[in-house]
Amino acid sequence: MTLTIERPAVVAFATRPVAVVALALAAVLTALSGRYGFHRDELYFLVAGDHPAWGYVDQPPLTPLAARLSTAVFGDSPAGLRVVATVACAAIVALAAAVCRELGGSRRAQVLAAVFTAVSGFVLAVGHMVSTATLDVLAWLAVCWFVLRLLRTGDGRWWLGVGAAVGVGLENKYLVALLVLALLGGLLLTGQRRVLRGWWPVAGAALALALVLPNLWWQARHGWPQFTVAGGISADDGVENRLLFVPEQLLYLSPVFVPVWIAGGLRLWRDPELRWARAFAPAYLILCVLVLASGGKPYYALPLLVVLLAAGCERYAARPRDTIVPVALTVVLTALLSLPVLPPGAVSVVNAVNAEQGEQIGWPRLADATAEAWARIPEADRGRAVLLAQNYGEAGALAHYGPSRGLPAPYSGHMSFYDWGPPPDSADGPVLLVRQREADGIEAHFTGCRQVGTVDNGHGLDNEEQQAAIVLCTGPAAPWSTLWPSLRHFY
Repeated sequence: MTLTIERPAVVAFATRPVAVVALALAAVLTALSGRYGFHRDELYFLVAGDHPAWGYVDQPPLTPLAARLSTAVFGDSPAGLRVVATVACAAIVALAAAVCRELGGSRRAQVLAAVFTAVSGFVLAVGHMVSTATLDVLAWLAVCWFVLRLLRTGDGRWWLGVGAAVGVGLENKYLVALLVLALLGGLLLTGQRRVLRGWWPVAGAALALALVLPNLWWQARHGWPQFTVAGGISADDGVENRLLFVPEQLLYLSPVFVPVWIAGGLRLWRDPELRWARAFAPAYLILCVLVLASGGKPYYALPLLVVLLAAGCERYAARPRDTIVPVALTVVLTALLSLPVLPPGAVSVVNAVNAEQGEQIGWPRLADATAEAWARIPEADRGRAVLLAQNYGEAGALAHYGPSRGLPAPYSGHMSFYDWGPPPDSADGPVLLVRQREADGIEAHFTGCRQVGTVDNGHGLDNEEQQAAIVLCTGPAAPWSTLWPSLRHFY
């Protein structure tokens, strides 16, 4: 059944000016995409993309497959890989403007929503490099836009759009399930149960389930490892995440935009003309509670904050000149924190706030030092030797940069690298171990170990994944098939 609901008509979409904002953002991201180098997650995605599957231990398949597609089309380089992130970020900006339009925003407010979103620190960060968060923000905003269309028009067929966006989002990251719970809670709290009745919600849910079913099947077959990874994040970082939650809500879009999204939340709650969209105000609060309760990372709640930001733009659209200075300040601040504009030697200034900057610097040095250590292995023994990395960042860097330096494909027990091993039992010769400098007992699995080198990123950045020790061992203490399960670690 399709409901007919009288709502205020929306104005035309500000296509040209919003497109200008999105294209300007894409141009900036493209110009900076080749600076620094691959992020450690990107190096992992490149290897995962070469092992296509319906799932991986720490994520669904969409981001690794998107990384593989981007490099196949645009080249195996940071700039080639990041085309997919640039396109996604431009779409995020357009969706923010579309959300503003659904909420009764004028053309000027839509442009303002596009500009505010484009210069927000978190949006710039996920647009600069490929990450699961990149496509996650896009999926969340798509879900919110479809829900707003559904609520404004009362046309139940929009449930199919909601289901499609949720299903695709789940194939990238399970976090979109938190958004679904938050929005359902908001609808129930604001008495909008009518929209949940009928067959269209069932059809939307069925479509979402059909899209995510291959990954659920993979996870079930492998013992649901993604829940193990999520548990590790909560156990190791839960306290810190909870302490940083409120500060990051205030800082990660921009401190300047806090009054805008607060105004947006209040507008959604108080404005009689937006009573139909009122559920989004408590939905953000419900989402915050869910993230805090689970010990998740504070940025998990930020995509819904973009919706509140878009809702608040109408108030400021009448005085666009008043936004020039705040936007200019935000551009300077967020560019320094989120984009590779500083010389590599100066990144330590911002690395404490955004460690993802430092994660893009120094990986070729790791491969250089490892190649020097590999050359110490007698040539007659190299056919039986194994290169083993402790974590996926090191393994990904060695997989990408190693072949040109004469290194073999690396093995690792970390995340999905474990599934791509073990080495054959015939590889019973020397083991070159690349591990973090703080030893964790991994050498107990090998014999005759001695440290033969160290690695840093060359710029004094405090980055423990790149602060590596290189250890040469005479061999494994047991056959690899026996030893491999004890080397597995998730987080």
